[in-house]
Amino acid sequence: MLETTIAGSLPKPAWLAEPTRLWAPWRQQGEALAEAKRDATLLWLKLQQDAGIDIISDGEQSRQHFVHGFLAFLDGIDFDRRVEMGIRADRYKAMVPTVTGPIALRGRAHATEARLARAHTKRRLRFTLPGPMTIVDTIADAHYGGDKPALAMAFAAALNEEARGLAADGVDVIQFDEPAFNVYMQEVATWGIAALERAAEGLPCKTAVHICYGYGIQANIDWKAGLGAEWRQYEETFPVLAASRIDQVSLECRNSRVPVRLLRLLAGKDVLVGAIDVATDVVETPDEVAAVIEDAAEHVPPERLFPCTNCGMAPMRRGVAEAKLYALAQGAALARRRLGV
Repeated sequence: MLETTIAGSLPKPAWLAEPTRLWAPWRQQGEALAEAKRDATLLWLKLQQDAGIDIISDGEQSRQHFVHGFLAFLDGIDFDRRVEMGIRADRYKAMVPTVTGPIALRGRAHATEARLARAHTKRRLRFTLPGPMTIVDTIADAHYGGDKPALAMAFAAALNEEARGLAADGVDVIQFDEPAFNVYMQEVATWGIAALERAAEGLPCKTAVHICYGYGIQANIDWKAGLGAEWRQYEETFPVLAASRIDQVSLECRNSRVPVRLLRLLAGKDVLVGAIDVATDVVETPDEVAAVIEDAAEHVPPERLFPCTNCGMAPMRRGVAEAKLYALAQGAALARRRLGV
């Protein structure tokens, strides 16, 4: 019980991309870049295993950004037509590509890294994809007439095609990242869950949705600091998630302002409890990690708890990320002893 995993991304080595940056520019080109991506993936597979992480990830080493890395393989997306847009309810602005035609997957997006990871570890493998609602919130639309549910369903169909391929590649858990679920909570119930379930339709492996406040960048830190009664909307969102066909829900819990008792509303789901704060370089002690797990275990059966990171660690310094992985594994081991599981 209490098997450890990570929410998604890990820092890219300095020889692959500029460190501590989101959308960090690559430092190689052509075949040298492809080789560097492979090397970085293999490096992080080993480092996760060395740290004692049970269900590991490719660390998103082949993607500059968790959304745009998938969009690059879709027809109907014009990366030359970038516009500045407020995303996550204008929490921050980003330069995003534009939808200019029907969305369709152009071959496979992530077969190379998934097959590489599968060939080099015997541990269970988690692979992340952006969720349809979050994609809609991270792109400009010049084709679907502002019909966000229709656009989300178009992305969901493409995601499902890729996810089925990943499952065939041997991926054990396919996770859809939906930070937008923390922002547009009413839309989650009206069309977000439906789009998510379309993306996960017919998958033979475990499915997960990751919900968090986002990477540890200043805009997200400032937004979370002002979080007040907004978390009460989870009292409506969590039952919707609990009723969905998704197997697992990944949540930010370490230094979160959401009361841990709300985890009871996810009855019947596996809960990936974020016990590692990605918004600080301070490395948690095993005791601090265990305390988060033990708090969650008061509301979720231990057999359904998976200690995890709050979010991806792409902008973090590599040494800090490594230390946090060790803390996560050691804290989970401590929690097992304390809980007797």
